[in-house]
Amino acid sequence: MMRLTADWLTRPATQAVCAALSAGGANAYFVGGCVRNTIIEASVSDIDIATDARPEQVIEFARSAGLKAVPTGIDHGTVTLVSGGIPHEVTTFRRDVTTDGRHAVVSFSTDIAEDAARRDFTMNALYATADGAVIDPMNGLPDLQDRRVRFIGDAVSRIREDYLRSLRYFRFHAWYGDPENGMDSDALAAIAQEVEGLGRISHERIGAELLKLLTAPDPVASVAAMRATGVLAQVLPGADDTALGPLIHCEEQASAAPDAIRRLSAMGGNDARDALRLSKAQSARLATLADNIASTCDAAELGYRLGYDLAKDVMLLRSAVMGNPWAPATDTQLNIGSKAEFPISAKDLMPEFSGPVLGQKLAELEGKWIASGFAATRSDLLAS
Repeated sequence: MMRLTADWLTRPATQAVCAALSAGGANAYFVGGCVRNTIIEASVSDIDIATDARPEQVIEFARSAGLKAVPTGIDHGTVTLVSGGIPHEVTTFRRDVTTDGRHAVVSFSTDIAEDAARRDFTMNALYATADGAVIDPMNGLPDLQDRRVRFIGDAVSRIREDYLRSLRYFRFHAWYGDPENGMDSDALAAIAQEVEGLGRISHERIGAELLKLLTAPDPVASVAAMRATGVLAQVLPGADDTALGPLIHCEEQASAAPDAIRRLSAMGGNDARDALRLSKAQSARLATLADNIASTCDAAELGYRLGYDLAKDVMLLRSAVMGNPWAPATDTQLNIGSKAEFPISAKDLMPEFSGPVLGQKLAELEGKWIASGFAATRSDLLAS
């Protein structure tokens, strides 16, 4: 039997949650991402626990142990227990009663196998006891070890329960799949067959899922499969992933961290703001990138006008679109421009200039200053 070893597992705060449930006569099992990521030695952020105790019992057991209980999703069986300042989501075993492709009506269960059967992928149906013993009701451990993302049971049935699972499949492959092994053919066939069901999912959920996918170290294979199955056209009409691979190569050359909005910009698409319900800040950034990719400004001027980070995004996108490697000197130019400060203010030109003419004169002098490589002094510009 496999047994987990991890710092989070033996943390007193986490063990206190398990002890509280156990003291009440309930079983407690770590489940999902914390188990999956520990096995493959990836980082763990959230601790999810599954139990055969009903939500009201979980609250009672927690309070008896002096732990804070927050009914964050009690209708669906989830109570957040705060121990040592750390939130632990505790969810009662469930089975689906009815599903409509977006939401599920669930019934509480005491059977770990029923709880596992309603999950999406075999690698997400792994459980572990408080002392780390792994329990594998859906035979997901071999899939995880082979980095193979596979739906539990019949792929079409799993997708019809929640059509967002089609997008989740590609996200999980981007993060946890082995690109050398390709993707599960049954999964791809089912996704292609049920692609129109994504039209029933809210734009917010689709946008959140796609941005998570695009944050993966290398989502190229997943996005290409999305295009091949019709998913990309369904969720982001007009998108083209041609420049995505070159962009990621340039990011690696430039030591730039993965960024979903930058990558989304490389893919284009018809009105991504509405299709993905982007925030105002995300939409503004996407628009700025689109406006500057084809501009005539060089790296230094972009650094001055946009700041280092946004200007670097633009230059990475330009390199990808034009098929050029990242030039190391670009960083130097971006730094020069981002740190430059225009030495002229409106007061320097008044009262000789005012109104629209003042603005024109400032723009003229700023243009000369930029053309000088930011070298022209205040005196040089006022004398020009």
